[in-house]
Amino acid sequence: MNSHQPELRAAVRRLGRRHFLTFTAAAAALAFATDLPAAGAASVPELDPRKIAENPFTLGVASGDPLPDSVLLWTRLAPRPLEPDSGLPEKRVVVTWELARDETFLRIVRIGTATAHPEFDHTVHVEVTGLDPDRQYYYRFRAGAWDSPAGRTRTAPAAGTAKSRLKLAAVACQAYHHGYYTPYKHLAGEDLDLVVHLGDYLYEYAVNSAGGSRNYTDRRLPAHFDRETMTLADYRLRYALYKSDPDLIAAHAAHPFVVTWDDHETENNYAGETSENNVPAEEFLLRRAGAYRAYWENQPLRAPQQPRGSDMRLYRRLRFGQLAQFDILDTRQYRSKPAYGGDWHKPGPESEAPSRTMTGETQERWLLDGWKSSGATWNVVPQQVTFAQRRDVPTADFKLSMDAWDGYPAARKRFLDGAEAAGVENLLVLDGDAHVGYGFDLKKDFDDPASRTVGTEISTTSVSSGRDGADKLPNWDNLIQANPHLKFYNGRRGYTVITLGTDRARADFKSVSGVTEPGGTLTTAASFVTEAGRPGLAPA
Repeated sequence: MNSHQPELRAAVRRLGRRHFLTFTAAAAALAFATDLPAAGAASVPELDPRKIAENPFTLGVASGDPLPDSVLLWTRLAPRPLEPDSGLPEKRVVVTWELARDETFLRIVRIGTATAHPEFDHTVHVEVTGLDPDRQYYYRFRAGAWDSPAGRTRTAPAAGTAKSRLKLAAVACQAYHHGYYTPYKHLAGEDLDLVVHLGDYLYEYAVNSAGGSRNYTDRRLPAHFDRETMTLADYRLRYALYKSDPDLIAAHAAHPFVVTWDDHETENNYAGETSENNVPAEEFLLRRAGAYRAYWENQPLRAPQQPRGSDMRLYRRLRFGQLAQFDILDTRQYRSKPAYGGDWHKPGPESEAPSRTMTGETQERWLLDGWKSSGATWNVVPQQVTFAQRRDVPTADFKLSMDAWDGYPAARKRFLDGAEAAGVENLLVLDGDAHVGYGFDLKKDFDDPASRTVGTEISTTSVSSGRDGADKLPNWDNLIQANPHLKFYNGRRGYTVITLGTDRARADFKSVSGVTEPGGTLTTAASFVTEAGRPGLAPA
């Protein structure tokens, strides 16, 4: 537990909940729990990088959120990543970075320095600007005598460019304790423009000394991983564990990532300021602040996404020429409290209340306004949870997941009506969360199978969560019969490759034979296409 936690709780009680939830009061109190950097952070002593005796780049490198003239580069200095101090003193370290046109770094186009501050757990975020659009680059970092692995990244096409193809992979849900990251090993070798991570990059649950289902026999994890993450220090250590995986390191080095979170990066099934276990909001927001801070520190995210206390604006927009607009959503931080406890439940007045929101009013308006000015062939919405209606049985006593958009049908209707009003013809919703692969036709009225199809949903399976899985899970027949708009359902681990073209989009659902043992083989479970101007899935 954070040593300042008792003082913090006392401060919260003195402030009172109403005042605590204002930003000024929250920032003052959260300084105890999240070690917010002071204005004079630069005055922290500097460590001579030549004194770093062990490789500090154990967690690799990453890039993300490509723009036509800019990329975001990331790394973290951690000679001993599984130790609480990562093997470095509380001193800042100056790191050199290089960006080149070639992987041998003979044609360097940008070079500079950045500071790894201890207040940010020695993570580095570098926004490199002035680059050429739609171009591949290579990058690396240096600290003292140590060079990082090289990473490969790519800028986005310029605005208005008629790019003919954009190829991406969708991934989600990577519980370390459920298995190896075999899908990432295969994904690292794919020819991709970017990877979209749809949430549950990290799980808050305890990981035992054997690594759970990984069942290590040649190593033992430290005891501090065998507890649920609660504090900033806990979340930082958990990211170190996850990001130490060699297959995840390889995937980040191979492709730029666009990331958004779901619930487990903070706590299972939380909604806004409501905890799964209904702890007081002021206490849960302390945990959320630490989780959000660690998320930003450990992801290739730009400065506008840096959290302020327990708030973090993660929703944002990326454009790829005329071909695609990506509206990346956050359906956790602003959503209404789940109806009926968030479980599978018969729809009723509580879930169908018109005021219920998945995104919050501000984000919802941002999304709808963004569609009006899009002009892109494909409007892609990466978000977290299953969007289409998903009845559990083909009978009148069906239930729906109150944690997914089925628990927020009024918000879903506003979403689809807004897309229609904006003239969005090629709506493509991406999500994960369910630990299975789904392909849905999005209907104007899900209760009427003959209703017009207005979009397409690709729900990618998990990287490891759920362990090995199976092609047909026990509920396969029920879901297929109950949901005629469900065109694909598979329960293996893997990822989905989506290729956007000027006239069609293709989805290849990739699955691996297993993850509880290393070395699983990759197959394509199914492939579908959706034609531009004709939403819905058809076998490729």
